[in-house]
Amino acid sequence: MHRIWPLPAEPVDDTALADVYAHPDGDAAPFVRVNFVSSADGAVSVDGLSGGLGTPGDKRVFGLLRELAQVVLVGAGTARAEGYRGARRPTRGTDTPPPIAVVTGSADLDPGSGLFTDTRTPTIVLTTAGAPRERRDRLTAAGADVTVLDDLGPAALLAELARRGLHRVLCEGGPSLHGALIAADAVDELCLTVSPLLAGGAAGRIAVGPEGAPARAMTLASALHDEGALLLRYRRSGDDPGTR
Repeated sequence: MHRIWPLPAEPVDDTALADVYAHPDGDAAPFVRVNFVSSADGAVSVDGLSGGLGTPGDKRVFGLLRELAQVVLVGAGTARAEGYRGARRPTRGTDTPPPIAVVTGSADLDPGSGLFTDTRTPTIVLTTAGAPRERRDRLTAAGADVTVLDDLGPAALLAELARRGLHRVLCEGGPSLHGALIAADAVDELCLTVSPLLAGGAAGRIAVGPEGAPARAMTLASALHDEGALLLRYRRSGDDPGTR
């Protein structure tokens, strides 16, 4: 893996890679980092899964971003489709992995899935009172930390995570959750791997949201190259990172 921006271009070892993706100092406000991979022609998946787009460099960064996060935020559709389990590596500076926080309006999650049976840290389920009580109770019985919120908008989600002291938020999708965060102007950083692959087909894009949401300018903060893949990192423009 080599860094191509900022200059000088040079090889990147594990220590340098951690420096590239280090969070801003301080936890006064949530810092929302979104991580996605897409094909060179913009597809977010191959055969319905993102795994077909992965590269060795992407997997390396994926693992590092989880190590640096205090919580991994994901939509229920993505968690189901990708077969999510608990994070493996401890958050740096701790001895426990970050919890997975699943956003679901229906609480339609399998209590026998790896989210609940293969995790060292209880999975957080963020839902509303509109989700059937029996589903919520089954997830609680499976060891989930089920939290009922008034709504599942970005402000409510981030406020709940902040209440728990989880300020370094890593969002891994899906596109609808990413789109909602964009519409709320809540994305501080986008980490995007562009895989050297043309996928074609009818795959969607990395964000889907409401029409008319204002565009948010981003600044290229770093660019890495590894075996044909580009690993790009964009930060919010015009603001201090982590503040809004």
